[in-house]
Amino acid sequence: VQLQASGGGLVQAGASLRLSCAASGRTASNNAMGWFRQAPGKEREFVASIGWRGVSTVYVDFVKGRFTISRDNAKNTLYLTMNSLKPEDTAVYYCATSLTSTPSRTSDRYRYWGQGTLVTVSS
Repeated sequence: VQLQASGGGLVQAGASLRLSCAASGRTASNNAMGWFRQAPGKEREFVASIGWRGVSTVYVDFVKGRFTISRDNAKNTLYLTMNSLKPEDTAVYYCATSLTSTPSRTSDRYRYWGQGTLVTVSS
């Protein structure tokens, strides 16, 4: 599976962005997928995950109510809609495909990773 993340950019605080992650090759429609992020000088952290059917979702507390993860299996694409962005959301955002069908917060359960897309939020 190859994953291509896109949609990052430079925005002001309070703005919105939608990240996309296109899957190709052996598709991941039967696997959960997730978004992680890594801020400068920090470790990679979990953001959100979605089950293979697109029904079950899990979020890290600090994005609940602001970010929404979704997927379109017909298009082999994962999305992360980010609203009310804050400067602390600045990071490289990575999409990944899980080894399982249910959402997971644990990076070790993810096998395939995209190259990342940079989100910069100015104050």
